Amino acid sequence: MVTELLEKYIWLIQKFIAAGDKGMTLKELQKAWSRKFGTDYARRSFNNHREAIADVFGIGIECDRSSNRYFIRNSSEISDSEAGIAWLIDTFTVNNMLSLAKERLSGRVSVEDIPSGRKHLAPLMNAMQENNIVEIRYRKYGDTSPETRRVHPYGIKESSLRWYLVGWSEERGSCRVYALDRIERMDVLPETFRMPSGFDIDTLFATSFGSYLSQAPGQTIVFRAFGKEASYIRDLPLHHTQTVIKKDEKSTTFSIFASPNDSLFLEFLRHGPKIEVLSPENIRSGMKELVSEMYGLYEGR
Repeated sequence: MVTELLEKYIWLIQKFIAAGDKGMTLKELQKAWSRKFGTDYARRSFNNHREAIADVFGIGIECDRSSNRYFIRNSSEISDSEAGIAWLIDTFTVNNMLSLAKERLSGRVSVEDIPSGRKHLAPLMNAMQENNIVEIRYRKYGDTSPETRRVHPYGIKESSLRWYLVGWSEERGSCRVYALDRIERMDVLPETFRMPSGFDIDTLFATSFGSYLSQAPGQTIVFRAFGKEASYIRDLPLHHTQTVIKKDEKSTTFSIFASPNDSLFLEFLRHGPKIEVLSPENIRSGMKELVSEMYGLYEGR
């Protein structure tokens, strides 16, 4: 039910973005709704959906009383200024298009099988809106059985095509990150919690790399990328703090400010000899050790 509502919210947002500044009358919207969903669309339902869209996405559908036309102010700028909202809208759009095209374009569309745990997204967003505690059965990698956790859902985060729940674990007494695809069951409880004042998920992960919460202070890490890899990394930064230090014909030197963790080392390794970590020495030495271990796996064979 919640998923169906979200799809309808996305559809409404898309219709108003397509209509631009001129917007739509309620009658025009009702005709489009009837063609899409095969049901009548009451004014009360529309007003309820407007309120929900404002709460969930932070997008206001306004009404010009002089013409009785509804519109989203500066709708053309949503993709530029609200990257997270635009990404969510695009995700729902692409998923819907792929579902509709599955039969018509059989054998012509290929997507990765990603264990994203999308089924938990809608209930989580609903729980976050009402500040309800959730109880999850969570199986960590390497564990033989799941553990039950009561979590205050502070927020959700996407990283490397996977969704994560970020929240306060009552059992652990600290803020934790849970991969949605590792949640075997989730129940939204009637009990509520109080959000910490000023909480901001982007601030929480400001120096983190990937989905890990920072366990060590951030460091300025300098690395050099060679050839085409430099252009690739410039277009798709490794971290939101990435800046270009210098550039020549053969390479580009970048810097990021992040807390080192396993994911960061593996990201550097993913680029092979096309990246060289220059500083600090502890990161450079860590890369040397990893490369040496890898060499040992293949030596003598």
